[in-house]
Amino acid sequence: MSGIDTLPPLRDVIATHGLSARKSLGQNFLLDLNLTSKIARQAGDLEHCDILEIGPGPGGLTRGLLAQGARRVLAIEKDSRCIAALNDIAQAYPNRLQIIEGDALEVNPLAHLTPPIRIAANLPYNVGTELLVRWLTPEEWPPFWDTLTLMFQKEVAERIVAQPGSKAYGRLAILASWRCEAKIALHLPPSAFTPPPKVSSAVVHLQALEKPKFEADAKTLERVVAMAFNQRRKMLRAALKGAAPDIEDRLIAAGIKPTERAEQIPLEGFCALAREIAKP
Repeated sequence: MSGIDTLPPLRDVIATHGLSARKSLGQNFLLDLNLTSKIARQAGDLEHCDILEIGPGPGGLTRGLLAQGARRVLAIEKDSRCIAALNDIAQAYPNRLQIIEGDALEVNPLAHLTPPIRIAANLPYNVGTELLVRWLTPEEWPPFWDTLTLMFQKEVAERIVAQPGSKAYGRLAILASWRCEAKIALHLPPSAFTPPPKVSSAVVHLQALEKPKFEADAKTLERVVAMAFNQRRKMLRAALKGAAPDIEDRLIAAGIKPTERAEQIPLEGFCALAREIAKP
């Protein structure tokens, strides 16, 4: 814990380095180190893990992860203004923090990480969902990561853990629940951030499963779910008419009424449908 105690308060760090949050980068900084430590704890025992952090900004969560005992943290930061502040943290925690200046959508982190690997981040709002979908849809499963502990807008967090029949239920919920256990771990008000966003936020924790809950071809399932929810107000026989010429028969074979809508179908139903559509 001594490393975090030698570092100045985050407000001083931001003032020293001129780190006003930029809307164009989806930045909202968490300055309360008690909160960042609380978020880090949601990621579990980090002592024997490498941590991938996206968008560390001035390093509030980075400090929390290191103070909680993370073996190593790889921080990918697009904003060059933040690098000096992160280097100060690296000096306080020798050989435990690596910083890469770059776009997380373009950087391959695997060359810099040793399993077991966990991902923890206050994700920039403008790339958070895209990164999550990438992490949930790798070519091979299990993925390179064991857990995801991620901050999102509350609305996005609710979509990740949504249940069938709710307005929030959709593609994200299917992708998350198929191969993970997902839960909302923390809620944070706008006042926790600088500058305060217009929406509340939440931390979602996802634990990767060894194998999917139900058998299905990943690409087929992703395609069927995307088609179904792109026209969620339509009956499935209409929304999925491009998925197969005999879609009504395949819906019935999967135990789904062709007149139902996407939000009514549980994960198991979509997996059964993906198996039927994958048949010749």
